[in-house]
Amino acid sequence: MRLTLVLVMTAFFYTICPGQEEYERKLYLDNDDTLRYRILYPEGFSRDETYPLVLFLHGSGERGSDNEKQLTHGANLFLEESNRREFPCIVIFPQCPQEDYWASVEVNRDTMPLRLDFDYDRDITTALDMTLMLVKEMKAESFVDDNRLYIMGLSMGGMGTFEAVYREPDLFTAAVPICGGADTESYSQHPVDIPFWLFHGDSDVVVSVNESREIYKVLREKGIYVSYTEYYDVNHGSWVPALAEPNLLNWLFLKKRKDM
Repeated sequence: MRLTLVLVMTAFFYTICPGQEEYERKLYLDNDDTLRYRILYPEGFSRDETYPLVLFLHGSGERGSDNEKQLTHGANLFLEESNRREFPCIVIFPQCPQEDYWASVEVNRDTMPLRLDFDYDRDITTALDMTLMLVKEMKAESFVDDNRLYIMGLSMGGMGTFEAVYREPDLFTAAVPICGGADTESYSQHPVDIPFWLFHGDSDVVVSVNESREIYKVLREKGIYVSYTEYYDVNHGSWVPALAEPNLLNWLFLKKRKDM
């Protein structure tokens, strides 16, 4: 499949170091599907150094319509001045094309919480496919530490985190799914042996907390390194306390694939 990469300069709210440019980039496929994304580079970025890479997925911004919420939750975590100084990294925030993903999701809107179909036997969605191609493209850059590629996701982005890791088991070093869910049958049959830290709120009425509880049990039974934090009396906004966990980034960036 032919892939053309176009760079489009854009004004953006990220703090930019002197001489550093900020881009909105677009990936185009032959069928005109488009993946827009933004990249946050660390302050003092240099091509002569290497940095960990984080793919951050939020909600339908992972595989549905453009989702600006992604730029007010995860972006803020990585934009905190203390985090930028202590954890210099490159972060990818995809803003994916419109896609009829929900045709493959079974939803009973008369019953809460929703039950989603996480059958990974279906064809991979175009948006997730392009996102993974982007990560592989960035991994090839000399300034990316390919032993430290991480993935975080909220809500449907949490589901996308599980799916991305499942489909590319050798790509990511560690994963942080937040208030998402996974195909427990697929992971039972083909577990992905990387560290996971799962988060969920016990009162979530959008994605059932049982989704995280079930995949946590599966990962533990398979001997996978997994932590799980569940917040009491917290609904689907469980990413708020999750992203405020003081040890989260330290836990993430200490993981290195060569040590696994």
